[in-house]
Amino acid sequence: MRRSRRAASSIVANPVLVGAVTLLVIVVAVFLAYNANSGLPFVPTYELKVETPNAARVVAGNEVREGGFRIGQVTKIDPVRRRDGTLGAELTLTLDKEAGPVPRDSEVVIRPRSTLGLKYVELTRGRSRETLPQGATITAREDSTPPELDDLFDTFDEDTREDVRANLGTFGTALAGRGNDLNRAIRAFAPLLRDVQPVMRTLAAPDTQLARFFEELQDTARTALPVARELSHGFTAGADVFDAFSQDPDALDQTIARSPAVLREGTPALRAQRPFLRRFAALSDEITGTAREVRRSVGPVSRALRAGTRTLPSTEKVSEDLGRTFTALRDLSTAPLTNLTLDGLTRTAESLTHTLRWLGPHITVCNYWNYWWTFLSDHMAEEVDTGTIQRIQVKLSSPLQANGPALFGATAPANGGPAPPPLPGIGTLGDAVHLHAQPYGRAVNERGEADCETGQRGYPRRLATNLPEDLEIVVDARTPGDQGPTYTGRPRVPEGQTFTAEPGGLAPEVRPR
Repeated sequence: MRRSRRAASSIVANPVLVGAVTLLVIVVAVFLAYNANSGLPFVPTYELKVETPNAARVVAGNEVREGGFRIGQVTKIDPVRRRDGTLGAELTLTLDKEAGPVPRDSEVVIRPRSTLGLKYVELTRGRSRETLPQGATITAREDSTPPELDDLFDTFDEDTREDVRANLGTFGTALAGRGNDLNRAIRAFAPLLRDVQPVMRTLAAPDTQLARFFEELQDTARTALPVARELSHGFTAGADVFDAFSQDPDALDQTIARSPAVLREGTPALRAQRPFLRRFAALSDEITGTAREVRRSVGPVSRALRAGTRTLPSTEKVSEDLGRTFTALRDLSTAPLTNLTLDGLTRTAESLTHTLRWLGPHITVCNYWNYWWTFLSDHMAEEVDTGTIQRIQVKLSSPLQANGPALFGATAPANGGPAPPPLPGIGTLGDAVHLHAQPYGRAVNERGEADCETGQRGYPRRLATNLPEDLEIVVDARTPGDQGPTYTGRPRVPEGQTFTAEPGGLAPEVRPR
């Protein structure tokens, strides 16, 4: 007992130790006071982040309240890029452990604490069963930052203040001396305000759907905008109708009195007509497109009708002639020989088809039609005493050729014979004559390529298949190989033209690729 008292007295008696302890206590107190805005150490907390459109002059250390009670503070403010690309602020809230966990549908609003600009963050707890984990982010609404008092005062600039003074002076002068009138007006407002209450309750009821009414009214205005001029004319014409109604008030009273019964019957009838109206609306869309096309076609149709109006008086004679024509066609169609004639024409056309397909390439590929007229010009008429004659030069075989085609009794005239001997003073009369007879010269081959044999085949010594070898004659219709086109011809059959390489339909019909 005595020893403990001596130890205590010795500690208190030591001024250095007492000063050190006092200094330590002061340092701890200052540290705690300095960090009080950031939270006391060793105290468990619950942290949330709030993303707002702007910081709204919130600073670190501002309180976080719920229901008017402090539950935490703002410890950090950082700029952040929002989802829509704009810049916002991210507030870090450090809440007391007892304040968590916070429901997921909770909301945050920044409110003023004083008129000097001090703010606090108000947390409104939601009802969701899901809670936000530690460090989760709450996205504040656009209206989470109320307008500042400075912004309100800034609206009253010098021009606005002048306008306010002018309004006060004007209204003050207008109301001066009219107190009795205002009192009577206020007394008359009492019945109006009493009767308007049920009307306002009805309009405010959720079943009234007043907000939807204005949305539909907006859609109606947007729909009516393209036909505003027509609607204006309708209202102008409606004024005339209502003016007519006002001429007979009794009839209008009877109409209004009977309207409720009509509406009671019309409501279920209109409900039954909904399917028809729905189908009619779909039909109206189709009619709209049709009307648009008709509007574009009105001009041409009007011009056609005007032209037809001028033409119709002249169609009477045409109709008479047309009637006689149809009568003649009827008599022709009922005549016994008509079918026989048409059948004969059909067989004739079928037989000519092969010929035309064979002759076609001679004209389109080899140009023989123009060549024929060119050679015909060589037979020019020559004037004589009795008029004109046509010059024709006939080439005959030499009568001196042994066994030639010009000799009677020749044993092989087509094969010719030895060349005749030279005559004194004249010389040789030419080689031996051989038969050249190649009918139906080709114009194209089986592939439609040019093979214009007539006029450019040369002078072969022998083309006689299946005939004796001693006959040096040319009688085969085909010269080996393709001769190609003429000087002004084509390399092949034109696109889309059918043809045959052989006459008389001996070769199948070919259509060029």
